Amino acid sequence: MSKMFRKYKYVYVVAGCLALTFTGCKTPSLVQREANTETPVSFNDSQDTTNIAQLKWKEYFTDPYLDTLIDVALQNNQELNITMQEIQISRNEIKARKGEYLPFVGVKGGAGIEKVGRYTSQGANDANTEIKPGKEFPEPLPDYMIGAYANWEIDIWNKLHNAKKSAISNYLATVEGKNFMVTNLIAEIANSYYELLALDNQLALVNQNIDIQSNALNIVKLQKESARVTELAVKRFEAQLLHTKSIQFDLKQQIVETENRINFLVGRFPQPVARDHQNFINLVPETIYAGIPSQLLENRPDVKQAEFELAAAKLDVKVAKARFYPSLGISAGIGFQAFDPAYLVKTPESLLYSLAGDIAAPLINRNAIKATYYSANSKQLQAVFNYEKTILNAYIEVANELSNINNLKESYDLKSKEVDALTQSINISNDLFTSARADYMEVLMTQRDALESKFDLIETKKAQMNAMVNIYKALGGGWK
Repeated sequence: MSKMFRKYKYVYVVAGCLALTFTGCKTPSLVQREANTETPVSFNDSQDTTNIAQLKWKEYFTDPYLDTLIDVALQNNQELNITMQEIQISRNEIKARKGEYLPFVGVKGGAGIEKVGRYTSQGANDANTEIKPGKEFPEPLPDYMIGAYANWEIDIWNKLHNAKKSAISNYLATVEGKNFMVTNLIAEIANSYYELLALDNQLALVNQNIDIQSNALNIVKLQKESARVTELAVKRFEAQLLHTKSIQFDLKQQIVETENRINFLVGRFPQPVARDHQNFINLVPETIYAGIPSQLLENRPDVKQAEFELAAAKLDVKVAKARFYPSLGISAGIGFQAFDPAYLVKTPESLLYSLAGDIAAPLINRNAIKATYYSANSKQLQAVFNYEKTILNAYIEVANELSNINNLKESYDLKSKEVDALTQSINISNDLFTSARADYMEVLMTQRDALESKFDLIETKKAQMNAMVNIYKALGGGWK
């Protein structure tokens, strides 16, 4: 070991001892806050723990066309596949953190040549040195070396182990993020699928009304020829027919856009989406079992993700805190070095080895370490608030959807009766108009109201099916 190395080694040791004396284990104090994970005891004063979130999505969605779309999406959706790579990145981060607290061992070899000035202390000394009798020191001097080396930071304060644990928590958070994406992807496909069925039914309804209004227009034209109505009535019936036909093309465009939204989600180029819309209006939403609010902590992937992110943030604070403490490192090396390759294997003359330890701790100007420590704590507080916010949001989503389901049921029943009444009024108005006991405006208004009410009924049925999807997502179903 050279004098210079010994000199600096003593400096390191002295600096470390001074750092221990002045800093000790004292670190800046911070505000601590634990997350509040309490939830209400029930959603609707029910203690039934049966929960539809436990159902697999294939058990919850029974439409074979919809199931096929979800299956394809879980394989081909680009956003989901991007997230899968994020999981792999997080897994690799764990390996990297684990490697930091294990010894680093490597091998190295080298060759070089050196010519020093003769009128220097080393040159003058080498000129008078004989390796063998009658032979001067080689000039220029070759240098060959081969050996192994190792470095190891002793993890006294668990700084490196906590960093690995933080990486594990972040990995688990990424997995839960993927699960949450799966839940949202399934819900988005299902909602789009039911929207597509609703548009199909609305288009079929418009086509039926076009036939009805075309017949009505023909009747009005015949009545005009017999002088029972004027040209004004003919034009009003004709205008209504043209308006209904324009709705037809609007619906066709919405169908194309909805199909392509589904195609995008399943990761394929535009093509027709297979479906059966014939019985859409007769679909009955599943009976909803919401369980109890505390189950959200286990069933909702976003809640579990926030929990793991909080755990990682707490560990990051410990890692930042450990930077105030001294660190202990050990380095070692062993190998062979000579100016001639033939001498490399001659021991002990060509053998070299070293073993050194150093201890160091921050003493003056610790602002950067303090800033990192304060930032880690602020991120921990952010994670606490985010965890609480996620729990609160999950509960509110479920409460809203449960209320929505009940209100939509009542609304659908009333709208169904409205449709029946207006459908009957179409026939009544037509009969009265034919017998000259009602004017054409009453017929037009009745047809328009009936069409709007049927549209509203289909929209309400779609809202019911969407609510069935959304409550499943809100309870944390779909990812298992």
